[in-house]
Amino acid sequence: MIPFTTRPELKGTFGMVASTHWLASAAGMAVLERGGNAFDAAVAAGFTLQVVEPHMNGPGGDMPAIVYDAGRGRAHVVCGQGTAPAAATLERMHGLGLDKVPGTGLLPACVPGAFDGWMLILRELGTWSVADVLQFAIGYAENGFPLVPLICDIVAGVEGLFREDWTESARIWLAGGGVPTPGALFRNPRLAATYRRIAREAGAVSGREAQIEAARLAWYQGFVAEAIDTYLRDAEALDVTGVRHRGFLCGDDMARWRATLEQPVGYDYGDWHVLKTGPWGQGPVFLQQLALLRRFDLRAMGPGSPDYIHTVIECAKLAFADREA
Repeated sequence: MIPFTTRPELKGTFGMVASTHWLASAAGMAVLERGGNAFDAAVAAGFTLQVVEPHMNGPGGDMPAIVYDAGRGRAHVVCGQGTAPAAATLERMHGLGLDKVPGTGLLPACVPGAFDGWMLILRELGTWSVADVLQFAIGYAENGFPLVPLICDIVAGVEGLFREDWTESARIWLAGGGVPTPGALFRNPRLAATYRRIAREAGAVSGREAQIEAARLAWYQGFVAEAIDTYLRDAEALDVTGVRHRGFLCGDDMARWRATLEQPVGYDYGDWHVLKTGPWGQGPVFLQQLALLRRFDLRAMGPGSPDYIHTVIECAKLAFADREA
């Protein structure tokens, strides 16, 4: 007798896709069913998440990833984390009277690395074209998708800021005159037009790799970079300091950056070989935690026991203290 559960164990012989949104998972599965490989599916799902889960993903975000290529029998780290602008120096920050980078506004904006991270995976490990992997994101952005409640809650929490300061966001998220309701069909035609133009510019050249490079150039040196550069030259925005600041990011910052494939850093813990990103993604913090925990018999303590929890927490605190230092 299999016990009832709301999260049943899933099994399959052909393939499986998991993500934080059902539409992205469905897009990834559709890729597999149409002959794409796991990396094609991941890229399609990743771009779909930028549309249907914008409170967690976005075109302006980063994309660190650890992937395993079964054909080559090796793991890779994808560094899709864009760098800070060249102008964002300590001296410039101190000149603004700041001792840390604000968590909101234009000052923390760095090179948007997610796009090239996905393009790098597609070029090196995938088989599909740019237009193929973007079709799902374009479709949901153009035709609409049902809003999850959390998106509406977040928009409601910043409605005043959108109306008064982030008017571009208001034009998208308050287009109906107010905060959208959960389950409502929501469209993002501007994002759809951006991805459609990228797919069109990529399709204007011959060869899959050349098309991927054309898409990358459109983002980091073409019309996307130009739009970002033009906007940030004159824009100011209120941030958590209570002051309106201009950002540092410019087109040259975007043109100089590329996503990279790197060797992961690893550590043997028991029967497991654990792989993480380099220090840019704070991966070594977890490996240091494991190195500290090797000195303790966690199994004897009993998972969930006070000694077990205390030991794990203290080792985590030590590792994160080293990260902060």
